[in-house]
Amino acid sequence: MQILNQQLLDNIIALAKEAGEHLKQFYARSVEVKIKADDTPVTEADLFVSQFLTTRLQQLTPDVPVLSEESCNIPLSERNQWQEYWIIDPLDGTQQFINRTDQFSIVIGLVQKRGEKNQPVLGVIYAPIVDKLYFAMEASGAFLQEQDKIRPLVKAEQQAEKPLVIAVGSQIHADKVLQAMGGREAQFLQYGSSSLKAGLVAEGQADCYIRFGDTGEWDTAVAEVLLNEVGGSVFDFNFAPLTYNQRETFINPYFVMVKNSLLNWDKIFLFK
Repeated sequence: MQILNQQLLDNIIALAKEAGEHLKQFYARSVEVKIKADDTPVTEADLFVSQFLTTRLQQLTPDVPVLSEESCNIPLSERNQWQEYWIIDPLDGTQQFINRTDQFSIVIGLVQKRGEKNQPVLGVIYAPIVDKLYFAMEASGAFLQEQDKIRPLVKAEQQAEKPLVIAVGSQIHADKVLQAMGGREAQFLQYGSSSLKAGLVAEGQADCYIRFGDTGEWDTAVAEVLLNEVGGSVFDFNFAPLTYNQRETFINPYFVMVKNSLLNWDKIFLFK
């Protein structure tokens, strides 16, 4: 098992920044786009950065397997044996990359087996164009580096009955959220990649992020570490936690990420 320490986290931060330099080079020119079997786009940037990160992580920690969105065809029978693994999304927000919104990121997380469950314990989210770097490690706090300044992310203050600020991916999702709310006022913050919306929640720009639509475990693992460190949480529409490396599929159920896990979210959202 990897010992969680500052050196390991520093190495992953440096690796994310290096991968970000590669992404910037791809972003500066036109890239080839293909459509995957699940109808989502993939670019040569996704594939290059996936290979780059996988190789470097294997050099850094030869005994720890790497699970990437772009190379995840590993049967559960083999993954079941893993005590820990790296989980990466080389380009979270491929559509934003293609649409040139700047709102995409590199995501690198470490998941370790804790009893019967697999727990994300360390992670980095790096958005190279908007120059935001979120990082967190279990029991060590969560942080945001922006314009070379690092600040700790803090727990939410107890919330009065003000309108909730909800991060969503599109106006269609905002309309669905309104249908699920028990009459509470809400303001919507539309933003790019899933991990960056999680970052907005962790830093307090949004109270929660609601996802209608498919995501992969690599889209939420690092968000779990970030939010756990600021008193937040991630849960599905039944208000149950997400799981990691326990199913044949990596597709998450629809979910909610919240900054303050003490609020009665099951009274606010009526998904049934």
